[in-house]
Amino acid sequence: MPLTDTAPALLLGGRLAIDFANIPSYPGAPAQQLSWEELIAFLQAAQIVSAERGSSLFALSGSDPDAAQTLLSRSVRLRNALRRTFGAMVRKESVAREWAEPINQILRITEGHDELVFDGNLWKMEFQAREGGLDWLLAAVARSAAEIIVEGAQARLRICGNPVCGLFFSDNSRTHRRRWCSMAICGNRHKVASFARRQAS
Repeated sequence: MPLTDTAPALLLGGRLAIDFANIPSYPGAPAQQLSWEELIAFLQAAQIVSAERGSSLFALSGSDPDAAQTLLSRSVRLRNALRRTFGAMVRKESVAREWAEPINQILRITEGHDELVFDGNLWKMEFQAREGGLDWLLAAVARSAAEIIVEGAQARLRICGNPVCGLFFSDNSRTHRRRWCSMAICGNRHKVASFARRQAS
């Protein structure tokens, strides 16, 4: 399946690690194994890799399936740990130490530094991993997750009010009373359903 046929990742969480925990990111998505295509679509949507780099990564599942599978396994482990962690934070429960280990594993592997890079038109900052391999692709996600855990309640982590959705988001609204992952998606569905119930009664 070409990468262009993959549903684009919806970045509704407001923070990189939250968006990563949400993939596959359509409301009501089943808690399934992450596919290689979904992972690469997320990395592109989050601007961790360019479209060109994404295309070459997409092809990696055929040219070096072991490397692709290793990264995918680490990604699934990280995503699942983030879901457990963020779920506990929303419920105001303690974060288990074992949930932090996949984050720390990526932080250890991807030790490196940020560096200014000129791409011909403008300057941007890119993370330069100390070691080769593909794990650096998850470095920014792991850093974002660590920041959220350290912030605790200050991160204002919430879960969508739509019971069939389950997407996380950071509530940066002025009143801190945001209920939906997206007003355009779950918020409008709730309004339509409420209107239909009122009309029926």
